[in-house]
Amino acid sequence: MNVDDALRWDGELTLTRHDPETGTTFIIRVDSLRHGRSAGGTRAAHYGSPTAALEDAGRLAGAMTLKMAVSNLPMGGGKSVIALPAPRQDIDAATWNRILSLHAENIDRLNGAYWTGPDVNTSSADMDILGDTTNFVFGRSIDRGGAGSSALNTAVGVFEAMKATAQFRGLGDLDGLTVLVQGLGAVGGHLATMAAQAGARLLVTDVNSERIAWAQDFGCSPVSPAEVTATPCDIFAPCAMGGVIDSTIARQLPASAVVGAANNTLADDEAGSVLRDRDVLYAPDFVTNAGGAFHLVGHEVLGWDADTVAGHIRGIGQTLTQVYEISDAEGVSTDTAARTLARRRTDSLEAVAV
Repeated sequence: MNVDDALRWDGELTLTRHDPETGTTFIIRVDSLRHGRSAGGTRAAHYGSPTAALEDAGRLAGAMTLKMAVSNLPMGGGKSVIALPAPRQDIDAATWNRILSLHAENIDRLNGAYWTGPDVNTSSADMDILGDTTNFVFGRSIDRGGAGSSALNTAVGVFEAMKATAQFRGLGDLDGLTVLVQGLGAVGGHLATMAAQAGARLLVTDVNSERIAWAQDFGCSPVSPAEVTATPCDIFAPCAMGGVIDSTIARQLPASAVVGAANNTLADDEAGSVLRDRDVLYAPDFVTNAGGAFHLVGHEVLGWDADTVAGHIRGIGQTLTQVYEISDAEGVSTDTAARTLARRRTDSLEAVAV
């Protein structure tokens, strides 16, 4: 994709900034302000080009709008992408602190139209640093007045989605099923633990050998990252970066279902239809990974207590079942069905407001 194509985006606004001192490019994209302020995490990664980062930010912001809508949360979607000059682990502390300081300035310039929280390669500790400059931050540490990390509740939501999918697919409960978790970061690690405790046979893959060793300690079997989409399993759980399944991979993926935490799991529009045609049940990511939004928006915007947040997260399985029912009734992919449900819930929310 060229720059012109990346800029042809139907969201509301884009903020960009480049810092010559660190070689970092900052992008904030606000997809929707229909229901007031927007929200979405800050992702820090090394991209092949600024255009790739710009495109990723737009896709992620759009997914956040869908997530908020399908979850009945009164916010729009946005996303921050910090395009680093090198992989995150190669950025020294002083450089990282400068990057966070500049990012906080960028957020503050939007004057509350966009709020951020942790995402890939950012944490509650990073949100604390942003909070020194801007108030428009979710997910600060608890002792700094925030709700803390959303990773566990994100994983709980994916786990609820996994159970609902296994039931709808006719696989029964997770006991005895083969589950392949791709990515053992903050969310994937929690998910692997929960699936193993439920009796699933766990296959895991990660580029970090220490995470693989940790998973092997509780009985998980490693899979080469290069073989992850060619390894037979009952449920494939992508929990790393997005774009894992394109139409080519969808035609041969040896799984009965796909249920993961990664944003924008499908790399192209055709992939969802291919999976449906092959009877591979795909759980749309903006439904499955909404536990993090319930955690942050619920606690920090809506004033929910922990029990109320937990109740909404348990409801992710019910929402997903509605998606599957719409898909079957209308003969469309589950991704299309989830977008239909998001639109219906948005229309209902607006009707109540009127």
